[in-house]
Amino acid sequence: MSGGYGQTADGFDQGFFQTNYAGYDDQNQNAGYDGGGQQHQYPAGGYDYSQQQGGYPAQPNIFTPDTSSSYAGYTQTDGASPMGPGDPNSFEDEPPLLEELGINFDHITQKTMTVLNPTKETDASILGDGDLAGPLVFCLMFGSCLLLGGKVQFGYIYGIGGIGCVSLWCLLNMMSLTGVSVWTVASILGYCLLPMVFLSGTSIILSLQGVLGQILATLSVGWCSMSASKLFVSALAMHDQQLLVAYPCALLYGVFALLTIF
Repeated sequence: MSGGYGQTADGFDQGFFQTNYAGYDDQNQNAGYDGGGQQHQYPAGGYDYSQQQGGYPAQPNIFTPDTSSSYAGYTQTDGASPMGPGDPNSFEDEPPLLEELGINFDHITQKTMTVLNPTKETDASILGDGDLAGPLVFCLMFGSCLLLGGKVQFGYIYGIGGIGCVSLWCLLNMMSLTGVSVWTVASILGYCLLPMVFLSGTSIILSLQGVLGQILATLSVGWCSMSASKLFVSALAMHDQQLLVAYPCALLYGVFALLTIF
């Protein structure tokens, strides 16, 4: 029950009288107050102002980092990694860049040492690797040494080398039972060009058009052809046909020797 003031026709207050208007009391009770003046913890149909400061909702602290992030439907929580070791997009399982490019320094070193020492045994799986990094370097070194001697022979080197690789590839496929790829042939022939690099380096200092030059050229051709034939027969299991393989190799390296001398 609530009270009010009555007015007369003249506008003066006559006194206090009782009324039946109970809306204000009902609103107070619905707002969270019972009849004893105690406030409910969770009022029905209202807000819980106990979690607010100054009548306004609590604002987040901009200096406190948010440890959870959401992007494109993915939610990351504390301690969780977006890509684990088993994830297909994980960078931990990616092979090295040189391995993706087909450059293996261990294989390059073993092939080079096999060329320098023809009596050394080499794994056939390494010889079957079509690595062209070493051959390209040796061809550039060979052409650079000739260039220092006043001979620009880069076109002849790559042209004769390409024809020799294709010709020897066809010959080896007819002689062997397993067959061989053209990249493997180019790789072995390119690695075995290393003695010719030494010969071209010698031509910068000494003239090879005399007897000494002919002897050095003959030794270099024999060294290259022996190393190449040994690598071919080891990779293709043609141990009884090394001399047959060495002959076309000697013809090819003989042309390179002529480029070096003349």
